[in-house]
Amino acid sequence: MTMFETLLGFVIVLTVIVTVHEFGHFWVARRMGVRVLRFSLGFGGPLYAWTSRAGTEFVLAAIPLGGYVKMLDEREGEVAPAQQHLAFNRKPVFARIAIVAAGPIANLLLAWLVYWAVFVLGVENVKPVIGEVTAGSLAERAGVQSGSEIIAVDEAITLTWQEVSIRLLSRLGESGTLQLTVTPSKSNIHEVVRIPLDNWLRGTEDPDPLAALGISPYRPAIPAVLGEVAPDGAAAAAGLRSADQIVAVDGEPISDWQQWVERVRQHPGQAMEVLFRREGVDLKLLVTPQERKDEAGRAIGYLGVGAPPVVWPPELLREIRHPWWSAWLPAAEKVGAMMLLTLDSIQKMVTGLISVDQIGGPITIAKAAGSSLASGATALLGFIAYFSISLGILNLLPIPLLDGGHLLYFLVEAVRGKALSEHAQMIGLRIGLAILAALMLLALYNDFRQL
Repeated sequence: MTMFETLLGFVIVLTVIVTVHEFGHFWVARRMGVRVLRFSLGFGGPLYAWTSRAGTEFVLAAIPLGGYVKMLDEREGEVAPAQQHLAFNRKPVFARIAIVAAGPIANLLLAWLVYWAVFVLGVENVKPVIGEVTAGSLAERAGVQSGSEIIAVDEAITLTWQEVSIRLLSRLGESGTLQLTVTPSKSNIHEVVRIPLDNWLRGTEDPDPLAALGISPYRPAIPAVLGEVAPDGAAAAAGLRSADQIVAVDGEPISDWQQWVERVRQHPGQAMEVLFRREGVDLKLLVTPQERKDEAGRAIGYLGVGAPPVVWPPELLREIRHPWWSAWLPAAEKVGAMMLLTLDSIQKMVTGLISVDQIGGPITIAKAAGSSLASGATALLGFIAYFSISLGILNLLPIPLLDGGHLLYFLVEAVRGKALSEHAQMIGLRIGLAILAALMLLALYNDFRQL
């Protein structure tokens, strides 16, 4: 993944999601008879601006980290008597609720539309077939066998590894029994295995549910053939090229890509004699891997080469496709599942069941967006849908300054028959500002800690 892909993915994802969110506010505001003064994508000085016949200024601003819709409002400035009926604050409380709720709802509708499109176009996924089961692991003790396909987690059908991961993530920090329904290799019989959980991965900084269970997804053997070679990496400096086949390292034969990776990792800053085959001719080179740190801070070797494309056997692939007239239902189910996962994660962070170290900021988002872009259109669409759901849910949290905070004020007003005092609202805004500032600082800290 290049820096260009990272930045481009970030801009695409954020632009689409913010535009849809703010358009939701804009569209409903107009329908409720509120005059919209400005529709801005980004913050700061305008790069481009134009004014519509309705008097709305549309702005593309310099800092692409959000956006806003500014409406006519007597609380933000003097309003001419002739236009007071167009002011946001003059509208009935339920009209204001509709306007504020429209942004998050638009994000959820966007996710539904994206998933609908993905299901109509069709997406090819890898079946959740287990490769290895670690000896002595939770899965091994429960009787999970290598080669089995996971067809359900806690009775929820799992057609892909992504669906398996979603179900496992929903159990983080919990105690109880995890139920896996599996089909052993070369069998049509369903078996149910039960795995006891005790505060499972509670507080873990970077949880890996599959690894914690002792399960590795099946992957076909990858030949030790170099894919992309970074021009500024140690491999290129030594003379290795894309399509070179690694035959041996220091006289020991190399049979597959994983074996090659392990030998490289074991030689940080140490020269290796590499025997490789190029266009049918065997050649030798001395290659010295660069040194870098892994997640645990240990020194490992790094060459700057990518693996060749993985060729999956057709029997391990599953195409998920639905007719356009019925794809709305699985799309809605997908949105619902991701909403529940997001809400569950928030609740578990608040209660301490999972670590707040998982909160990511713009750098994390940019990396994920760039990775999705590099993986293809389907992956990018999936990330747009997921992030749109996350943004919609987060904006509905009852924190002043967010849409959910405004909704809370308006609901109180609807129940009381009158708005909260300006003093009470100001206290709430200060609390909301403090919470959001703390969350932003935490997200940035987590971002920079992972660089």
